[in-house]
Amino acid sequence: MNPIPILTFHQIAPEPPKGTGYRSLSVAPPDFASRMGFLKTLGWRGLSMTALLPYLRGEAHGKVFGITFDDGYLNNLTHAVPVLQHLGFSSTCYVVSAMLGQTNSWDRHNGVPPSELMAQQHLQQWLAAGQEIGAHTRHHVRLPTLDVASCWDEIAGCKTELEQITGAAVQHFCYPYGEYTAGHVAQVAQAGYASATTTQRGRCQSDDSLLELPRVPVLRRTSRPLLWWKLASNYEDRRRA
Repeated sequence: MNPIPILTFHQIAPEPPKGTGYRSLSVAPPDFASRMGFLKTLGWRGLSMTALLPYLRGEAHGKVFGITFDDGYLNNLTHAVPVLQHLGFSSTCYVVSAMLGQTNSWDRHNGVPPSELMAQQHLQQWLAAGQEIGAHTRHHVRLPTLDVASCWDEIAGCKTELEQITGAAVQHFCYPYGEYTAGHVAQVAQAGYASATTTQRGRCQSDDSLLELPRVPVLRRTSRPLLWWKLASNYEDRRRA
């Protein structure tokens, strides 16, 4: 298969003040709309992880890319969904199941202001808008710091909770902080996930494990030309070598 990019977003929100932790992870709503529209104009189609699977398996071919959102911010629903619906794109949002309706408290020590996470009713709106929900553990934990039983609770328990809350199948997982071991990959497989994404930078190749997929980060200052370069060139793939 041709290399397939999976884009990573976090917050779709106005630019945070200078000095804010992880400031680069917030993409302004007009910039998000501009970048997605730009890719649509170039003939690309943005897909959720479920819709992308046939391409990742080599069963389908086309000018496609994955769209993923980490953590489950309410501003993804507010600012990203209207754009995605307008363009006919789908996406997967990796949700922290035990923290619905709360804030990103795991980022507090890094100087990141609290931002509201989607609550149960917001997840239903997300799904009704044709988008998909994935799992990001129950509490946004660093898996390598936990024992085996606790990891299983975070990995498999997140899937169970989200499926009970939404009534929709949860087939995709994302490792918080991109931190995981071979044991965690095995637990993700045992829990029944069809794919799992990492923070490793690169486009997906034919020999990549579906449970250790790389992604392409889209940051506050990722311009449209740079975004095209990341999707269409081997720039990120060379960084993986």
